[in-house]
Amino acid sequence: MTERKPQGVSFETWVERQIHQAQERGDFTGLRGAGKPLPSWDPDETAYDWAVAKARREGIRPADMLPPGLALRRERDELPERVAGLPSEAAVRAVAEDYNARVEAFWRRPQESRWSPVPGLADVEALVEGWRLTRPPPPPAVEAPPPGPPPRRRRWSLRRRPG
Repeated sequence: MTERKPQGVSFETWVERQIHQAQERGDFTGLRGAGKPLPSWDPDETAYDWAVAKARREGIRPADMLPPGLALRRERDELPERVAGLPSEAAVRAVAEDYNARVEAFWRRPQESRWSPVPGLADVEALVEGWRLTRPPPPPAVEAPPPGPPPRRRRWSLRRRPG
């Protein structure tokens, strides 16, 4: 931790003395990027652009940086695509009910801010109906032949012989 500035010493002198002591200790040797120019600054880049680029460099998906309420809203918007590949209606209902349980748990816990977005519940029936509409129609049922007498079979002795 840095010591306090002594009285009677100017701020510039005190800072210069600390920098000189750090150089003598070798605190500035072997730093990454030493001797290289600073990256160019783009005046059109916003703080949001910088944060997204930094997250990508660190291997973090920008969606993982959302506050919990927005993350749940985003998940609700992506539910139809998520359930499209599920094999059964029960699986679709399970995904929707799991989402709704997490939203209700979110409602119960105290929020970090009064401006936290509150996500809505997923409409399970509408999600299931949308899933049904994306499914291919079932194959037509094969009709059984009408009941009746079995077809007559020819006897082997009446068949023609190759000759």
